[in-house]
Amino acid sequence: MSIRHGLLALLERGQMYGYQLRAAFEESTGSTWPLNIGQVYTTLARLERDGLVRPLPENESGQRPYEITDAGRADLALWFATPISRADRPRDELSIKLALALTTPGVDVRSVVQTQRTATMRALQEFTRLKYTSDKPEDLPWRLVLDAMIFQTEAEVRWLDHCETSLVRHRPAPIRAVDQPEAVDQAGDEARR
Repeated sequence: MSIRHGLLALLERGQMYGYQLRAAFEESTGSTWPLNIGQVYTTLARLERDGLVRPLPENESGQRPYEITDAGRADLALWFATPISRADRPRDELSIKLALALTTPGVDVRSVVQTQRTATMRALQEFTRLKYTSDKPEDLPWRLVLDAMIFQTEAEVRWLDHCETSLVRHRPAPIRAVDQPEAVDQAGDEARR
């Protein structure tokens, strides 16, 4: 998720200062993605630099509210109209971790998979429990975020099942050291004789 566009969407509701934006963001996402207040102010500074928001005079409490500009509205509209590409999402750390575990000597890959499955199942249980804590209409944005997290977690469990099945059929190939090509070539020559 783009914090930049999240803040623009919140400012489309009306003027807000940093702490209000942080609270509104967390409320909208059900606190599934807590924001550091430093992230909020850094992002606001960039949005101001880019002409997408403008600061207003400080209020009597000393807070400086921001408002969205016409350029900010156009950028936000474009963001809402543009689908999220799979290439735009961050790398999947779990798949990278398992790929490296398979090629790192001494790592029990089945244990890595099982440890992850246990943690993923706990998360799935917690997300499911949270889903039924409220059914008020104003909680719909939070429930939709939670549903997405549940579906992603269920998909991860299915993928881990697939990994475990693949590991049962896997016959590890010898790992070739990058800096020792001669030793491997000699072994290959001897095997061909």
